[in-house]
Parts: sequence; structure tokens; C-alpha cells
Amino acid sequence: MSMSPKEQSILKVTCFGHFMSHFNMLVFPAVLLPLTAQMGMSMGQVLALSFWMYLLFGVTALPWGLLADRFGSKPLLLLFHLGAGLCGFLAAMNVSNPFVFSLCLGGIGIFSGIYHPVGLGWIAKEFENTSQGMAYNGIFGNLGLATAPILAGIVNYFWGVKAVYLVLGVANVSGIVLLYFARNGHRGKKPDNNIVKKTKSSLAPFLTLLVAMMLGGVVYRATTVTLPAYFELQNRDLYQSFMAIAGQGGSANVFATLITSFIYLVGMAGQYYGGRVGQSVDLGRGYLVFHLITIPAVLAMAVTSNMPLVLFAMIHSFFLLGMQPLENTLVARLSPPELHSSAYGLKFILTFGVGALSVNMVSYIKEIHGFGGVYVGLAFVSTILVGVILLLNHFRKVKRAS
Repeated sequence: MSMSPKEQSILKVTCFGHFMSHFNMLVFPAVLLPLTAQMGMSMGQVLALSFWMYLLFGVTALPWGLLADRFGSKPLLLLFHLGAGLCGFLAAMNVSNPFVFSLCLGGIGIFSGIYHPVGLGWIAKEFENTSQGMAYNGIFGNLGLATAPILAGIVNYFWGVKAVYLVLGVANVSGIVLLYFARNGHRGKKPDNNIVKKTKSSLAPFLTLLVAMMLGGVVYRATTVTLPAYFELQNRDLYQSFMAIAGQGGSANVFATLITSFIYLVGMAGQYYGGRVGQSVDLGRGYLVFHLITIPAVLAMAVTSNMPLVLFAMIHSFFLLGMQPLENTLVARLSPPELHSSAYGLKFILTFGVGALSVNMVSYIKEIHGFGGVYVGLAFVSTILVGVILLLNHFRKVKRAS
């Protein structure tokens, strides 16, 4: 289905915003070692400087969504680009001052937290084909994940950490240009007493969807934090074969991160496919099938290595990330139009918050059962998730029948 000029204009803004929100979060890990050397601190101490950035990126999602439903999308996205850009410039000027630099990172997290509830809420309100808009938008978010480490590494290699955050500042501020030419965003509305009545019939399916999304957040975060290290440990034969062909440049770590970036690119293809599926089949059925396929894939990841592991990781990423357009469209369908941004804010504050707890879960399981046990554990979580989706589809069926 073709998009209207207004939808195309909105998509340019939201895709760039999605790219930047993830780009902003992934720059710091790429310059962790250079910052450690520049500040004369241990890696753990420097890593701790990013705590508030990641925390505020997640926990501010709901208040930003509430503000977007009240004041509209464009003012909030303008604040996103201006605020994150300014904090990027300030971070560049304070790369040798740990305390101020940490405050600047916190600011980047606060303003980057604006995007998900506001951008997805804008798409949900304005797009006739919501799944298609969510698919393209998701692709650019993944592109931000894959691009940030590579671009930050190159800029740091030639010009240093200060230049990395100057580039981050310029990139964020440049989004204002796209926003200026975008068709009018949705305008905020005062709360309507009828919203409560509209919401009651959707409360059970929406709450069930929230549980499903929280479990999905656990699987997503646990996978993203373990894949590079797991690839480095399990793909040694593949790495040696690669080195025999490519020569002695590089390292096992670089090779593992390159494979991980490739996995994210496969996930981008999955998101496009998920958007197409959302146009042709029932959303709940597609959501169920995508998560079902991840279970045997992640179990296979627990017991394989080298090329078979990479192939099963590709399948897992394709469907785990590919379900996002379906999931985001379900949020739009099960929440009142007047509260779309708030609903997305609630989604992301829960998925990011509970997803962060999965890091502790991963550490605990790995100590006892190793990396293989981690992926068996994720298969168990995904199995519970599939059960929750079956319950969700039951509630949706009841709602349609009433």
C-alpha cells in the first residue's frame, strides 16, 4: 500500500528520530576504552558514568508520552533534538571532567527518552496502514544500533572522543531541519471523560499485551548483552578460518562484534517482513507465530557453535525483531487514540525497566550453567510469552464478539 505525502513526510522525521535515539545510547560503549585512558579511571568507574543516561532513557518514557498527548508530537520532538544536541555539545567540552560528563550523559538519556512514545504515537495517530509505518520506523532504529559503534570508532580513531560527541550533537540538531518541513503533527487534546469508558473494554487485552511486551523485553535485552561475548567464545573455529583467508589483521573480539552487527542487519529485514505480515494476517496470529519460531531457534543457539550458531542467531533475530511492527500496531489498536503516546510510554518504561533486570538474570544463570544455560532460560521465558499471547488473542476475540 502506498503512503500519502503527509505520511511520507512524517516518516522521514520519525525514522531519523528513531535512528538518533538508539545512536545516542550506543555511542558511549564504543568509546568506553578511550574515555578510560583519557580520564585516568578504571573501566568500571567510567562505565558507571553512564548509569543515569540508560536509566533516564527508560523511566522518562511515560511522562514524555503524557506530555505528547497533551501538547502534540512536534513540540516534543523539537525538544528531543535540541536537548540531546545541546547535551552532546556539552559532553564534548567536558570529556576530561567525569562528574560534568556524567551529567551530560544523563541529559542525553532524558531527551532521547522522548522519541519512542512520541514518534510511535505520531505514526499510530496519522498512518492508515500502521504496520507499514512501524516496520520502516523499526528498520531505522536497528540501523542506529548498528551504525553507532562503527561511526563512533572511526571518528574517535581520527579525531578523538571530543569529536565523537560533537558529531552526536550536530546529528541531533540536524533533525530540526526535517521537523521543520514535516506536515503538521498531531495536536494534543485535553483529557476526555469518555476515554475511561472507551478504555474499559480494551483494558484486559491491553494489560495482557503489556505482560507479553515485558517478557519480550527480557528476551531482547538478555540477547543483546550476551551475543558478542557468546560469539567470541563459540565461534573460534570460524574465526580461525576467517583469519586464514583474510590474514592476521583484527581480533576475535572485532570479528564477534562484526557478526553481531550483521545479526542486527538481519533483524532489520525481519522488521520489514513483520510490517508486510501485519498488512495481510491477523495481528495477534502473526505476533504468536513470530515468537513461537524464536523458541527452537534460541534452544539451538544454546547447543551449537561457529556457522550453525550464526545461522540460528540469524533466525532468532529475524523473528524476535520482526515482531516489533506487529506489537507496536497492537498497542495502537488496543489503546484509545487520545492516549496513544501515553500507551507507548507505558510500554517502553516497562520493557526497558524489566528488560534491564534480565542483565542480573543473565549473570546469575551464567555463573551456574554457562552461556548455554542462559539461552535455555530465554527459551523458557519465550514459552511463557507464547502462553500470554494465546491469552491475549482470547481476550481480543471476546472483545470483538461483544
